[in-house]
Amino acid sequence: MGRPLVQRVYPEHRFGGFTRHDGTVQFYTRVQSLLAVGQTVLDVGCGRGEYQDDTSAYRRGLRILKRDGLKVIGIDVDDAASANPYLDEFRLIEDLDTWPVEDESVDVVVSDYVLEHVANPDRFFSELTRVLKPGGIFCARTPNAWSYVGILARLIPNRLHAKVTGFAQEGRKSIDVFPTVYACNTRRSVSRYLRASGLEPVVYRFEPEPTYASFSPVVYRLTAWLHRLLPPPLQSQLMIFASRA
Repeated sequence: MGRPLVQRVYPEHRFGGFTRHDGTVQFYTRVQSLLAVGQTVLDVGCGRGEYQDDTSAYRRGLRILKRDGLKVIGIDVDDAASANPYLDEFRLIEDLDTWPVEDESVDVVVSDYVLEHVANPDRFFSELTRVLKPGGIFCARTPNAWSYVGILARLIPNRLHAKVTGFAQEGRKSIDVFPTVYACNTRRSVSRYLRASGLEPVVYRFEPEPTYASFSPVVYRLTAWLHRLLPPPLQSQLMIFASRA
């Protein structure tokens, strides 16, 4: 049996199960560096912990925030997230405008692929500021609206997202696909919302390997080559880090 496609395009994947362009490794390496004993961490849109199925033990370990000395609270609009094994506590979001979290009670907020689903950014960032302690940190990863992924996602009706994503990304389950709105998914717009909410942001773009093209070896190879030529404004992901004064 030949090597998997990802290893033929990115040979370093053989050593650890991730590529040098892995956005998950990039994002969670920085998140993990910000965690310390005694902190409370809030995972917004925590999901059901689907990364427990990740075949890369290293990447899976980076994503697990739960450990001795930390308290990890997860909130989500979907009650299926209560099954997430990497939380100390799950709380269901029943009112999108109000998070079930106490004022100034959280040291670090993590939001991974959630902002693209937020229809009311003003309320989202208002709640973020409310729950963060002074000096608290916000960490987020989300698609860039000006990338080809973001443009295609806006062109495809939400009712078809699960079907299209399941076809394009091998192993992606429909239960983990939700409607998108892209209301604050540019570097400029998310920075503006954060500053208006009293947070000081650092936002940069990142181009990962083309997982959305894994349905075809030819398309995957072509897209990986095109990624090298993309100017920063068109790169696929936004990495967002901000601190409250």
